[in-house]
Amino acid sequence: MDDRLAQFAKGHESFRKVKFAKNEERFKNLVEKGQNPKALFIGCSDSRVMPALITGSKPGDLFIVRNIGNFVAPFQPDADYHATASAIEYAVSVLEISDIIVCGHSHCGAIAALYKEIKETPENIHTIKWLELGHEAKKVAMLTCKEKGQEELLRYTEKLSVVFQLENLLTYPAVARGVDEGRIFLHGWHYDIENGNIEYYDDENFEFKPLSQK
Repeated sequence: MDDRLAQFAKGHESFRKVKFAKNEERFKNLVEKGQNPKALFIGCSDSRVMPALITGSKPGDLFIVRNIGNFVAPFQPDADYHATASAIEYAVSVLEISDIIVCGHSHCGAIAALYKEIKETPENIHTIKWLELGHEAKKVAMLTCKEKGQEELLRYTEKLSVVFQLENLLTYPAVARGVDEGRIFLHGWHYDIENGNIEYYDDENFEFKPLSQK
């Protein structure tokens, strides 16, 4: 075995002998009964953000989609390839989930990239295009928070981006219908890597508040 994969093999062996063994019945039930996740979790691909870990979720609890910047592209009625869009449609129309969480995080590389001059090359054209989904958040942040320091500006942009992604979710017909009918509920979160805290977006007061009250 390649030495570079040894740590993963060791981790898998520990999972198989300890965690899987303790939850073997749960895994069997998930196979027999199928999945019935509590929520669709749209998070960033950042390796420091682990959805199941930060929410204390068990196998079968979350239907997870991860991409650069936890972005949600607006609905496009065409036959092109749309990975995040297809996951949203599957979660809503097939799994019939009731909650959708868009979770941003501190020190997000995608948000930081919005404030950098990145030359487009044949090797990054998809990344450059994808980052356009954060431009509106940057624009508003620059207008309202431009006098603040760079770190505060970035944290503010991260949170604003979450709000814009929630708006993009509403461009999906099935999501919009579910929200209108009271069957689907949208949640915007911001996870702080440094202290482990999560804040949620209060759309009535237009501010982020601590998810945990303790």
